[in-house]
Amino acid sequence: MPYVEAGDGELLLFVHGSLCDYRYWQPQLAGLSKRYRCVAVSLTHYWPATGSAPDLPFSWSAHAAEVGEFIERFDAGPAHVVGHSRGGCVAYHCARRHPERVRTLTLADPGGPLQVAGRASASPPEAVNPVNPLRAKAALLIEAGEVEAGLQLFVDSVSRPGFWAMSTPAFRRMATDNAHTLARQLRDPLPAYVPEDAADLLCPVLLIDGEKSPDMFRRTVTALQSWLPDARRATVRGASHGMNLAHPSAFNRYVDEFIQAVNAR
Repeated sequence: MPYVEAGDGELLLFVHGSLCDYRYWQPQLAGLSKRYRCVAVSLTHYWPATGSAPDLPFSWSAHAAEVGEFIERFDAGPAHVVGHSRGGCVAYHCARRHPERVRTLTLADPGGPLQVAGRASASPPEAVNPVNPLRAKAALLIEAGEVEAGLQLFVDSVSRPGFWAMSTPAFRRMATDNAHTLARQLRDPLPAYVPEDAADLLCPVLLIDGEKSPDMFRRTVTALQSWLPDARRATVRGASHGMNLAHPSAFNRYVDEFIQAVNAR
């Protein structure tokens, strides 16, 4: 997996979500590298590794395995891992499978449906359901060459209407570079969060949501907060799904304070 790094200290690893890559975390590398060895990865098939062999699997499970292997090969001890959106789900399952490789886990608006014990799997709102017609239409638009229209439909659905229009040129360029991954992602829906899986997490967890994030993400954060024995929660005021870009100083402060509090135990 391609990666970029900055700074020295404990390993702080960032895992991106849909349509993104290691460029998504530039504000975090800039702000947190004064204290940590910050590393941001691009998962297989994402820019700049767009030439990955077509027979390489594209799945959340494979990506979770890759992150665990990356930490082991990096040989810098257990990592503080931060995952956003789909990357939050990837980081969550990496920490479940490889507890010895994850020192702390930060999940920012973690993606995936929510299942409560004794109930059927919760159906997310149409705007954020990973297999809903809205997302399918976005993927079809992209495959038909109407890339910007498809990206606008998808990005607005996981943040809020108008977000794509307000996005920076750098974010639009990154999403365009990764547009080819969307159809493959939709064929591999994320698993539901269940209390039994949450019990496997042995590390301290920080849950971050945006004040204006779609309800699905906020419900997931609320449920995980109640299921995890060692979890704290922070909300970035005035921000939606891309809270680490909209208010990087607040996001970085929450991550730093969390890690420092764990280290002080």
